[in-house]
Amino acid sequence: MAKIDARLRENVHLLGELLGNTIREQHGEAFFDKIERIRKGAKGARRGSADGARLLQETLDGLADDELLPMTRAFNQFLNLANIAEQHHRVRRRRPGELAPFESGVLGGLLERLKAEGFGQDSIARQVGRLDIELVLTAHPTEVSRRTLIQKYDAIAEQLAARDHTDLSATEQAEIELRLQRLIAEVWHTEEIRRSRPTPVEEARWGFAVIENSLWQALPNVLRHTDLALRRSTGLHLPLDAAPIRFASWMGGDRDGNPNVTAAVTREVLLLARGVAADLFLRDLDGLIAALSMQAATDELIAQSGASAEPYRALLKRLRDRLQITRDWARQAVRQDLPAPSDVLEHNRELREPLELCYRSLHACGMGVIADGALLDTLRRAAAFGLFLARLDIRQDSTRHASALAEITDYLGLGHYDQWDEPQRLDFLQRELNNRRPLLPPDFQPSAETAEVLATCRVAARAPGAALGSYVISMARGASDVLAVQLLLKEAGLQRPMRVVPLFETLDDLNNAGPTIECLLELPGYRQRLYGPQEVMIGYSDSAKDAGTTAAAWAQYRAQERLVEICRAHEVELLLFHGRGGTVGRGGGPAHAAILSQPPGSVAGRFRTTEQGEMIRFKFGLPDIAEQNLNLYLAAVLEATLLPPPMPEPDWRETMDRLAADGVKAYRGVVRDHPQFVEYFRQATPEQELGRLPLGSRPAKRREGGVESLRAIPWIFAWTQTRLMLPAWLGWELALQQALARGEGDRLQVMRERWPFFMTRIDMLEMVLAKADADIARRYDERLVSQPLQPLGVDLRDRLSQAVEAVLGLTGQSQLLAHSPDTLEAFSLRNTYLDPLHLMQTELLARSRQQQDPAESPLEQALLVSVAGIAAGLRNTG
Repeated sequence: MAKIDARLRENVHLLGELLGNTIREQHGEAFFDKIERIRKGAKGARRGSADGARLLQETLDGLADDELLPMTRAFNQFLNLANIAEQHHRVRRRRPGELAPFESGVLGGLLERLKAEGFGQDSIARQVGRLDIELVLTAHPTEVSRRTLIQKYDAIAEQLAARDHTDLSATEQAEIELRLQRLIAEVWHTEEIRRSRPTPVEEARWGFAVIENSLWQALPNVLRHTDLALRRSTGLHLPLDAAPIRFASWMGGDRDGNPNVTAAVTREVLLLARGVAADLFLRDLDGLIAALSMQAATDELIAQSGASAEPYRALLKRLRDRLQITRDWARQAVRQDLPAPSDVLEHNRELREPLELCYRSLHACGMGVIADGALLDTLRRAAAFGLFLARLDIRQDSTRHASALAEITDYLGLGHYDQWDEPQRLDFLQRELNNRRPLLPPDFQPSAETAEVLATCRVAARAPGAALGSYVISMARGASDVLAVQLLLKEAGLQRPMRVVPLFETLDDLNNAGPTIECLLELPGYRQRLYGPQEVMIGYSDSAKDAGTTAAAWAQYRAQERLVEICRAHEVELLLFHGRGGTVGRGGGPAHAAILSQPPGSVAGRFRTTEQGEMIRFKFGLPDIAEQNLNLYLAAVLEATLLPPPMPEPDWRETMDRLAADGVKAYRGVVRDHPQFVEYFRQATPEQELGRLPLGSRPAKRREGGVESLRAIPWIFAWTQTRLMLPAWLGWELALQQALARGEGDRLQVMRERWPFFMTRIDMLEMVLAKADADIARRYDERLVSQPLQPLGVDLRDRLSQAVEAVLGLTGQSQLLAHSPDTLEAFSLRNTYLDPLHLMQTELLARSRQQQDPAESPLEQALLVSVAGIAAGLRNTG
């Protein structure tokens, strides 16, 4: 087995030692000795040592009640520190002769491959300049770390980077370690768990902070390197106005099942975004005004700046004045409804034009080296972020629109919209969309729910077009769902086009996505209301929860294929919006591989995807890490556009049809049809307790009921905590077994070698199975599950072993991830700290369930810390 890199191991050891110092200082040597006994016992138990297992159990059993919380915190914080060390290791300074990370050279390597494949330099450069990648930041309740702790973790990473230099003196080294000791002490003395749920506005502020602290720096760096790679390969530059990567957000706009997101909240978040954007550009301008003190300028710039000895400064100071007015107005308008003064910047071109004028003048006057510095970075930010920072999507459930229209038609004496069939609805909606008179009379008094829907539409109508992204309709089922939103927006006074996007989530809805879009495109007048491409959102989370990942993945693939065919036939551009989560069970996994495994033609220079929960921090929380991930997105979308994967062979399709049919049967046979499943789920996992964890602003359930009422995120989160990882693999065990029994093993091998879609699915399945642990899951059952339900747990663990066996048979390995020994070694390191957390969590759950009112007790706090620790150790939750 490969060993962890010596520098990573050294950093992990150092951070652990400094944490130990802090713990000793507060709790004494005897308590720290218990931590060490538990750690050594867990390590021995993992290696099969009976003495190690006994030491682990005896020490845990001997903990006093008042030791449970600090012990849980100790293992939680070690895992967080290990994460920091691992993240830093990915971006650490390379020594002479060391290979650069794959992410750093992926684009340059691809450009050379494209030339070798016969693509001309001009066509490559044009395609790079036209790339349209939008990453949509969402605040799903999976980020378990408080923002104040995240800031301290980032500061620790900065000190590890400072420690990277090989020429540090002993004094400098000691100063860094002292700063690390202080930071770790600050972390230890800060509560891990929020006392209350964040509001949607607080979630939005967290998203803005990611942009301010990381992406603001990372994006221009990525585009600078992209321009350099393009110039080396083709001799051409990335255009000044190119924005191949942009950002959008659902924070403050996603009201699906979240009563805390109101029209007032959406309006406030839109204004906050404008204020933050103005403030960030003001910081850039202060630097530019200080730097651009030169006099030589073009006549074009002098005509704009007036008679000034320092024309660049004169022009930029006027822009700075307008940005200050914009920022101050946005901040005041949050508190009271103020009209925007005439000097408020309303259009992105008002920001870009003075900057572009300075850029052209500097180049024309022989000062291109100055123009291509900080000014170019600001221009790149202006193109990508603009005055509105991140476009805000609106999302609402289709039933809320239908209910609003039913109330309106009933009031008007037209009947009940929600009782009409699809042709009746379409006839009514088309008629009203084409009618110039308003639908609603002034005296209409809607119910509170309908009033909120209408108020949201009015906020969208009044916002600048560049401030908003798409209006996403969750649980969309027919063409009428799209027209219903268009009509409500029209009634609210929307004068400009806005993309209205159906989200297809369940298995049936995915299968019906093609016919629904075809119906829309054939409706008279619809094409005239279409804004740019036809956008369609593919739901990964709920489709997997509905049918299991085997059937869901194939349904998602086929839906995309059909949508590509339909839009091509209608000569309409298609933009697919991928609602991917952080975990395999929710469509997550490595973005680069996922993009390259999409159906051919589905990534045509455009790609839109959600970045959810804690994955935002892991992928974009630090500038260097963000650069690596943005590089991967750029390269993958370019490659999928110009070198798409092959079409699947007919017999591969037939095999996938059978795998999906067997998979959904096995999955639903357990999750839907087993009479004891829901009760087992609630006893065996911390699902009920997760509802008390103040993770996000949105409730864990859409409504009361069983598994079907649970959101996809806590559904995955609960199984992750117990290490059964059920949603990510259930169904695959039977599907693969049946295929092998039918003699299809050779075909599966060919599919894995030649079809990126199938290869990626099996790779992600292997990864999640490597994280699963039947022994840990069994411990939860033994401590928490009543005797009559325990046979179901035995059956599920047996299915897990069958899934492992099937994947090993397919990959020809003796051990999962044998091809990636460094990953296995990283898992081994984490398990030493995860195992005690799992064992403590089972005990904490048992004790918590015996208490009358567990809230606010130290035991409850320890339980919630264990949840956070396991999430940190596994690096994903929901």
